[in-house]
Amino acid sequence: MIYFLIYLLIETLVSVEIASRIGGLNTFFEIVISALLGIYFLKTLHENVVDDIVELVKGEISFSQFTSRTIWRAVGAVLLIVPGFFTDILGLLFQLSFITDAVVDIFTPKSRELEDSNIIDVEDINKKSLK
Repeated sequence: MIYFLIYLLIETLVSVEIASRIGGLNTFFEIVISALLGIYFLKTLHENVVDDIVELVKGEISFSQFTSRTIWRAVGAVLLIVPGFFTDILGLLFQLSFITDAVVDIFTPKSRELEDSNIIDVEDINKKSLK
């Protein structure tokens, strides 16, 4: 709930600031154009997925990068449809694969490196029991 309120505050402040600078009519056109752009991105999402599948098969990206790119591009397209300047900025950024990769890297917990003391070598145990 607190994150939603923070989002609303940021969205309101950014939208009021930009709308006051560009005017009401331009704000209206921006809302319509960004919604059309979001719909276009949703309709062409499958093309980006195919490109990412090719990169995945070639080994250029990992499976987690593939899934995150697909999900964040879809989220970005929906954000473009939602009225507001802050959501439009986020929606455009999420269409860029290097941005989505960076966001996933930031928010994905890193795998813990196991210490040598926690690793049990079964081969050593078998050798010791045979002696």
